[in-house]
Amino acid sequence: MMLQGHFIDTLLNPVYRDETNTLYLVWSYFRGLTAPTFFTISGLVFLYLLLKAKAKQQDHKRIKKGLYRGLLLIGIGYALRADVFGWFQGKFHSYILVIDVLQCIGLSLILLIGCYILLRKHLLLLSITLLFLGILSFLSEPLVRSMALSHIPKVFANYFTTANGSIFTILPWFGFTALGGFLATVFFSHVHKPRFRLVTIVAFLAIGNFLIYYSSWFLMCLFELTDIRLFKNVAYYNYLFTRFGNVLLLFALFYAAEPWLKHSIISKIGQKTLSIYVIHFIIIFGSFTGFGLKHFFYEALNPFQAVVGAILFMIIVCFISFYYIKTNTFLYKSVRQLMRRIRNRP
Repeated sequence: MMLQGHFIDTLLNPVYRDETNTLYLVWSYFRGLTAPTFFTISGLVFLYLLLKAKAKQQDHKRIKKGLYRGLLLIGIGYALRADVFGWFQGKFHSYILVIDVLQCIGLSLILLIGCYILLRKHLLLLSITLLFLGILSFLSEPLVRSMALSHIPKVFANYFTTANGSIFTILPWFGFTALGGFLATVFFSHVHKPRFRLVTIVAFLAIGNFLIYYSSWFLMCLFELTDIRLFKNVAYYNYLFTRFGNVLLLFALFYAAEPWLKHSIISKIGQKTLSIYVIHFIIIFGSFTGFGLKHFFYEALNPFQAVVGAILFMIIVCFISFYYIKTNTFLYKSVRQLMRRIRNRP
């Protein structure tokens, strides 16, 4: 979804972005699920592995690894927006300070670790806290939507405002990671129980449909009961709760199909997400050099060219990630070596 979404959105000619076309509307809607799923999965998988490590009394190592990974994602996010060739020409732009998905996920994981460290001795309280933080993050959207924060340096302000070009901000997007962490506590506590899979799938379907079709109604009910205008503002621009509902439906589908997917190509792709992200970003947006597909074909393709190109792009990026580049291992190893050298300096 990320690969074809970025390819088509960047290169498709605007004249074909027809809001009355059913195929385009379906594609656009499902493309909107990519980031919410990405954030939610990150929180779910990371905290679940952390809880499993705690059960073996090995969570200290996992916490340390998680902090490294969070900082690494932030560093890579900035690096991918670096225009090295432009720097050689004396051109320095604030574009490098724009916050995208990697920085936001990296910071979200660090915040998740903070919650875990504070509440690791009380799993139920951790679960409730993450649920509360997720909902609160979604409710904060109208408050942060129009913030400019011009009096704060861009390097910090960009994590909270889109006024300077940031794609994602920690609020409200941390909400998906927090809710993913909440789901991790549920899985960890109950996955061993009989019929857990069936109950979970039914719950995901029920709650997901409620969030999609009735969350705005529920928020309006809260507004009428409390007269808190924030509930009304969220209800009138309710993409966060509905998107999380879509994520739950997607989880239900894949959890139901899990026995057939464990050793599939999908699982292998899931293990290469960082490599795939880095490779696709360089090819499309021209990281470091300024020359990518966007430079040559920006908004220039017709639908046929965009669809065929997206399919080929997905195959090529996955092939490079599988057989030629070990981005994850190389980067993690390099960062660990650098940190060891810093610690061992006299």
